[in-house]
Amino acid sequence: MSNAKVLPLLEPADGQGVAPCCPPLTERPMTADEAEAAARMFKALGDPVRLRLFSAVASHEGGEACVCDISDVGVSQPTVSHHLKKLKEAGLLTSERRGTWVYYRVEPSVLAAMGQLLVGASAVS
Repeated sequence: MSNAKVLPLLEPADGQGVAPCCPPLTERPMTADEAEAAARMFKALGDPVRLRLFSAVASHEGGEACVCDISDVGVSQPTVSHHLKKLKEAGLLTSERRGTWVYYRVEPSVLAAMGQLLVGASAVS
């Protein structure tokens, strides 16, 4: 018996969330556009600093993190900003400026879409 659950894709409240990039790998061959979108996400996560930042935001209490709370990843602040920008460009993070700080959030739809992409057909049955 499998404990795997299929998570629904949630629509963000602001309506500006990230749409799922592609179908599960086992469903059908990807189109060129779908492969480009998936590769962009995984390429962004292929850097250890970006993966740490993404994990810090995703696991932060309340589902969002101030840049002031996640910048201790062993690189300078301008480098942190560069990596956060790359994660945003890849569609993995959204951000909101509040006063002088920027808060980052991983939309649930992004995590669900990435998980769905890698889940095999037998795991979701």
